[in-house]
Amino acid sequence: MGYSHLRRGRVSVSGQVYHIIATTKQRAPVFSNFNQARIAIRVLMEEDKLGAVSTLAFVLMPDHLHWLVQLGDHAEIHKVVGRVKSLIARRLDGAVWQPGFYDHALRKDEDIATVARYIVANPLRAGLVSRLGDYPHWDAIWM
Repeated sequence: MGYSHLRRGRVSVSGQVYHIIATTKQRAPVFSNFNQARIAIRVLMEEDKLGAVSTLAFVLMPDHLHWLVQLGDHAEIHKVVGRVKSLIARRLDGAVWQPGFYDHALRKDEDIATVARYIVANPLRAGLVSRLGDYPHWDAIWM
């Protein structure tokens, strides 16, 4: 069974906004290392430039990634996430991720700004910082 079958019913819709969560292997705090986190974030930004997705918000936690994206034309969410995870793993010279990922296609009644705020507030809820501005691994164009 191929990667695209890891989650039955996964559908890619051009223009759809998705909340993606990918977790590190065994919840290892890979991205506690500042340089490794910045490498991963560069991969996200490179993916944006390819046009398959537009990043609306993200936060890279020590052991997982929250990524709010709008899917581009003719892109498939499982291929985009698979490519990003693969590139990050290669650049960090190792197995970084648990297999698969969680995705949630936002419904029309869900407010994108509310979801973006929830995503970037993760370091506050986790007690990593007392002010969001003190956490270096997040960004949002939609707040």
